[in-house]
This record gives sequence, C-alpha cells and structure tokens, in this order.
Amino acid sequence: MGKPITPQKRGKGSPRYTAPSHRYKTEAHYSQGEKTGKVIGFEDDPSKTGIVMKVQWEDGRKEMYLAPEGIRVNDEIAQGGGELTLGSVLSLADIPEGVPIFNIENKPGDGGKAARASGSSAYIVAKQGVKARVRMPSKHIKTFNVNCRATVGVSAGGGRTEKPIVKAGTQFHKRRARGQLFPVVRGVAMNPIEHPHGGSQHHSGKATTVKRSTPPGRKVGHIAARRTGRRKR
Repeated sequence: MGKPITPQKRGKGSPRYTAPSHRYKTEAHYSQGEKTGKVIGFEDDPSKTGIVMKVQWEDGRKEMYLAPEGIRVNDEIAQGGGELTLGSVLSLADIPEGVPIFNIENKPGDGGKAARASGSSAYIVAKQGVKARVRMPSKHIKTFNVNCRATVGVSAGGGRTEKPIVKAGTQFHKRRARGQLFPVVRGVAMNPIEHPHGGSQHHSGKATTVKRSTPPGRKVGHIAARRTGRRKR
C-alpha cells in the first residue's frame, strides 16, 4: 500500500510546513504622506533577510522600514520632499538615474514590493513621461510608474550569503524559521510505494516530465516543462 508523497503531505496544511507568521514583526511597508524623522534603532525580523530600522517621525509616531547599508542611529531620513539622502523614501521621479535604490513599489501606494532582499539594489536607467525603466538586481529591465516610491541606498545585510552553512543542522534551522522543507530527499532514492520515481535500482525508468493536468500522486518531477537539460550553445 502506498503512502502520501512529500508534495501531498505539504498540501495537507499541517503546522510543520506553515510559515510561523506569529513570530514575524512587521511588513516594513511605506506609509502615506510626506514627513521627516530619525532612526532610533534596528531589529532582526525572521521573515526578512535584510535588517529593519525603527524610525520615529516628527509627530512622534514610530514605524519599521527596511534599512539601507551604512545608515546609523540618529541619522535623519525623509519620506517625500525630494531630499536625496541615504535611507530617504522618494518617488522615482525625484531620484536621478544611476542612484542605487531598493524596496520599490510596483504600483503607487502599495508600500514597496520589489528589490527587498538583503544586499539588493536597483538603478534607474531611463525616464520617459510617466514611465521609468529600472535595472533590477537580476539585470532585468523593468518599467515602473514614476510615482512609485523607493528607498535610496542598498539594502542592508549584503554579506549574508558569504557565511558558509558548514553543517546540515544549520541549514535545517535556517529553513525551519521560514516553514520550509529540509532535507529534501530525491524521488529516485525512495521505494516504489513512496514516490513515482522510486525503485528500479534508483533510476526513474520513465519520463520525468508530466502534464500540468496530472493527478496528485503522479504530479512530480518537471511539471509542464518546455525544455529540460543543459542549454546547448
């Protein structure tokens, strides 16, 4: 008798594969309005790879924003107003071409969605009318509305990937903080009752590409792949 394969277990909705959002501190999205304030501290949020800074605005309110590399406590930042300083939140229309930015809004007012990971930054390469062309961290050129806001600087924590994992246990706890699965066992290493690729002396013996309409229990491997293998030059 077979048993549910790993993708089916994850789809069951058990707490093991659910992100522990009760430990997350903030979404770190922009609020509305033009204002000035200063940085009063930094925090580590398990839901983010970057560092979060606590900002106290001139009216006394406190909010959490993603911190740029090099900013310090008591540094002043502004939201709106056109001042080009490290950590300030400005619209793309007020940011010159070539200045590093991060936490970019996809639509004006959505609070910041793109280029948020630690060490990431984007650059405006051209502006034309109400559109701004931005070079993303992936080198892809993406078009935004010039009224979308972004933070000036490079997202803090860029050296995160330079520290080696070393032990599998470290990787386990790192993934567990996000509700991710680790370790991931290869299907061909399993028995036939545990996975469609199992058995046959640890060789799948069949096509590993399946249709998108494949039923649960067989929907494993390359799902609706356009192509597989190495790209020939």
